[in-house]
Amino acid sequence: MRSIDTIDFGEAVKQQRRQLSLPLSCLSAKLQVTKGYLSRIESGKTVPSVKTVKKLAKLLKLDSTELGILAGHLPLDIEKILHTNPVAAPAILRETFGEHGQPDSSSYNARYELEQKDCFKWLDERKSNSVHAIVTDPPYGLKEYTATEKTKLRNGNGGVWRIPPKLDGYERQPLPRFTVLTQEEKNDLKQFFFEWAQKAYKVLVPGGHIFIATNPLLSHLVYEAIEKAGFEKRGEIIRLVQTLRGGDRPKNAHKEFSDVTVMPRSCWEPWGLFRKPCEGRVQDNLRKWKTGGLRRISNDQPFFDVIKSSPTRTSERRIAPHPSLKPQAFMRQIVRAALPLGQGVILDPFMGAGSTIAATCFVGYKSIGIESDPEFYQIAVKAIPQLAALPTTVGGAVSASETLAEPQEELFALS
Repeated sequence: MRSIDTIDFGEAVKQQRRQLSLPLSCLSAKLQVTKGYLSRIESGKTVPSVKTVKKLAKLLKLDSTELGILAGHLPLDIEKILHTNPVAAPAILRETFGEHGQPDSSSYNARYELEQKDCFKWLDERKSNSVHAIVTDPPYGLKEYTATEKTKLRNGNGGVWRIPPKLDGYERQPLPRFTVLTQEEKNDLKQFFFEWAQKAYKVLVPGGHIFIATNPLLSHLVYEAIEKAGFEKRGEIIRLVQTLRGGDRPKNAHKEFSDVTVMPRSCWEPWGLFRKPCEGRVQDNLRKWKTGGLRRISNDQPFFDVIKSSPTRTSERRIAPHPSLKPQAFMRQIVRAALPLGQGVILDPFMGAGSTIAATCFVGYKSIGIESDPEFYQIAVKAIPQLAALPTTVGGAVSASETLAEPQEELFALS
């Protein structure tokens, strides 16, 4: 693993050589390299192998581990931790060594673009084959995000939104009633996603994936429309999360039918996974377009299609008050998997409060967020750097050593 800037390494070598009064020719002879090569090392223009770094450290009486890190060669045990814990380990390092315990949020700005615009118009104007993945949580039933229904939501009047009563003093989040959609509205839903998917097909590069949040009542309509537009269905990602949807007794007849549940309590959320067909073999597509597969969790573990999660934390909702906000601990796993080589641009055409964009910032990807609602857009502008700066924890606040000791599957789960 190489550092981006090796000047510090070269300077350390040069200063120690001079302190020991070793001429360049003498050290190069002992190292069995040319004077020119050693000169390039000291000027930061090249990085020697691990073996050469160790020889240098011995000859210059320096700590080989410290010199190796300056050269960008991580110790094997540290490299293994980073490879097997790609989300938790960087978060812990940022939390421990970052400014005031958090990464510098100003560094995120160069990684993403935001636009307040209708995504259909944006997709029409976007160049073909210019986005590498789409990760999005769209308006499931469309009706709930019309101007009329959003006004009712913000005023607390309900409409298509169910405003649940307080439970043990806790004010629960609003939920859209998808069961109230008529057959005509369901047909409109299918047409909406078919037209959207056609436009998404144009901007995605071959082999690019769509991760799209749905719900068990409407997913079949959304999936059919996306496949009709030419995408290959590649499975589903199941977010295991117990929500407050379903499980209710008959309305206004709770006592009469106390043993009856109208619908099962929802304990999972499906995310449809689709891929624009590759050009040739997957390996060819990866070489040309950097897409076609999913990024593994580690060398030993693939990306899994079931992820344990939990409802979005209160602290995140305070930062980004959006009714459909997804938790960072879950979103970071989804977006990381979306770019198999860690290269490219992720698009969220229904950005909401920016949880997808914040997650891409955290894992170091570039992204574009589109949101048509001016209020949600302004929330996202302020919230993204704050959400991206949140550390990933497992089951609440834990120490670095405890987190790194967790098995990999647990690192990608919330209790």
